[in-house]
Amino acid sequence: MTLGGWVVMILSVGGSTAFLVWCLYKVMSTPESEQHLHGQVDIHTPDMDQP
Repeated sequence: MTLGGWVVMILSVGGSTAFLVWCLYKVMSTPESEQHLHGQVDIHTPDMDQP
């Protein structure tokens, strides 16, 4: 593989890994994040009020 190929591969793998780590950090470090979790039972759409 050429030098350019190595550079592109390292940048893309490194960037993807950094983005994954940043996302995991944001999810794990957000205070009171469990209060923002919702399931299908919690979802209320306007058509549910119609008979």
